[in-house]
Amino acid sequence: MARIGVFVCWCGSNIAATVDVKEVAKEAAKMSGVVLSTDYQYMCSEIGQNLLRNAIKKEKLDRVVVAACSPRMHEVTFRKAAELAGLNPYLVEIANIREHCSWVHKNKDEATEKAIALVRAAVAKVTLNQELIPGEIGIEKRALVIGGGIAGIQTALDIADAGYMVDVIEKTPSIGGKMAQIDKTFPTLDCSACILTPKMVDASMHPNINLHTYSEVEKVSGYVGNFEVTINKKARSVIIEKCSGCGVCIEKCPSRKTKSEFEEGLVNRKAIYTPFPQAVPNVPVIDREACIKFKTGKCGICKKVCTAEAIDFEQEDTKIIQKYGAIVVSTGYDLIDLAKFGEYAYGEDPDVITSLEFERITNAAGPTAGKLLRPSNNEKPEKVVFIQCVGSRDKTCRGKTYCSKICCMYTAKHAMLIKEKYPDIEVHVFYIDVRTPGKNFDEFQRRAVEEYGVNYIKGMVGKVFPDGDKLRVYGVDALSGDTIEIDADLVVLAAATKAKEDAEELGRKLSISTDTNNFFTEAHPKLRPVETHSAGIYLAGACQGPKDIPETVAQASAAASKAIILLSKSKLINNPCVAKVDETICCGCLECTNICPYEAIASTIIEYRDHGKMIKKLVSEVNEALCQGCGGCTVTCRPGAIDLKGFSNKQILAEVDALCF
Repeated sequence: MARIGVFVCWCGSNIAATVDVKEVAKEAAKMSGVVLSTDYQYMCSEIGQNLLRNAIKKEKLDRVVVAACSPRMHEVTFRKAAELAGLNPYLVEIANIREHCSWVHKNKDEATEKAIALVRAAVAKVTLNQELIPGEIGIEKRALVIGGGIAGIQTALDIADAGYMVDVIEKTPSIGGKMAQIDKTFPTLDCSACILTPKMVDASMHPNINLHTYSEVEKVSGYVGNFEVTINKKARSVIIEKCSGCGVCIEKCPSRKTKSEFEEGLVNRKAIYTPFPQAVPNVPVIDREACIKFKTGKCGICKKVCTAEAIDFEQEDTKIIQKYGAIVVSTGYDLIDLAKFGEYAYGEDPDVITSLEFERITNAAGPTAGKLLRPSNNEKPEKVVFIQCVGSRDKTCRGKTYCSKICCMYTAKHAMLIKEKYPDIEVHVFYIDVRTPGKNFDEFQRRAVEEYGVNYIKGMVGKVFPDGDKLRVYGVDALSGDTIEIDADLVVLAAATKAKEDAEELGRKLSISTDTNNFFTEAHPKLRPVETHSAGIYLAGACQGPKDIPETVAQASAAASKAIILLSKSKLINNPCVAKVDETICCGCLECTNICPYEAIASTIIEYRDHGKMIKKLVSEVNEALCQGCGGCTVTCRPGAIDLKGFSNKQILAEVDALCF
């Protein structure tokens, strides 16, 4: 007969305000197998854990039920406490009477009744729990960073400095990301390239870092500590090892009809190009869709002028298969498509631009050599209007409901840069409200108003009309209620940030989830902000949500520290709650192998004797190192030959019967 102890937590007023915890403990004492039932204000506290440990020893408990918060919060806490008292940690069961009960009820009687039912179900299940022993797996001492922006660079440098090998995969021909396109950074107004370029060079020269630019993740398999990743390294048509970066090939290339991605389409680039002067690696790439040689078979001038013989038109994509112990995702963000926002005339008039296009115009290395000129006529504007929250905080289907976080600050930065360089230009900013939550951010924004005289208008713009060589901006001053009309020369739209277009696809490859906006989801927003639900995979930067550069770098170092902790271990203890096949029932249909997302199930041949005759049988076999205990196979198995340790069919049905008591 089991000796079960039930411990009911108050969780301060989180549970006790809605659930009569003493009544729950009283009713639990009457349940079959329960020899001790008590309550305490904070079971997760040191005193609460000591209470549990002492009770296990004194009452000789062989099963424990803790009625508290979600097992995601403190299941590990209570299992460790039980293990210190000599009890197998998998003989501990959590009844979630906070998230599943007190937080969703207002009526105390109903909440108390439900809490009792949840405890009864947990008692029924723990009665059938068995001791489970975790296995051990080795760890590949190598990390993969997906994305070569500032988040990926910082992550790679931190992991490499800890002594581990790191591979960085970047989709574009150079690392650097969005930060490489920016002129100045807030709130210090220091040169973005001046602080980014040294880190790019450090990453390229670090003996523990391998850069795979112009590459993508094709396939990911395996599990924490032992991921196997297939990398598709696209053909640059330029041999990196031979190229000296002299640039003659770019100079002589006759094809110049493709919009420059780095310059946000403001100018054209050649078919063979280096994205920007400080690119790493500083080696050009041939755009085969734009190249005359690849389209017609003619030309080939770049190869003729290359003295290093680095041009290779026959070069093909290559596949690299490598094992990694940890993966960090740092794929960054994009700006939303403004085609749906026709009221701002973006795409209709060249003088309506995005903030990122404005960055390139004002950048000394940009298409206008840093001069603020109107794209339509290359003349200096007299009036500039900034429109905030274009697509951000938008409840319609056109935009995003969230705040993009960085727009208020970079608009203030843009306005200050204009006034500092061209004091005679009028600058107007339309805003919903100003959000400046970072260190010294509020002071920075106030400088734009108080020191530089930028005109901030609380209100929205309803329409931008191209009118001759002017842009007629119609808006409303929300404070006075007056209609405002401004004849502007340049309109800058603070477009909302969004997750990368391929984020969902990458998430499927990595078996990590995305939220409703396709940003990657962290394991816990407060306690595990850089981890994912897939062990060994971490998040860094704006792929998780809108972030500025300081926050991105901080999170990158946090993700790196998590990866280093994992890589520093000699072995991992795996979760023993894995699938188990009953070979006597298994019919060998192998449907379970098709549904397993971790490729943990394979077929095998077993032999057994039946009436003196040796019989061979095809059955499924579970690799416990690969299995993550998701339970998908147990649902698929038609004969019911697969069970999940710790969550067997008998245990689940016992819970159901208890709830129907």
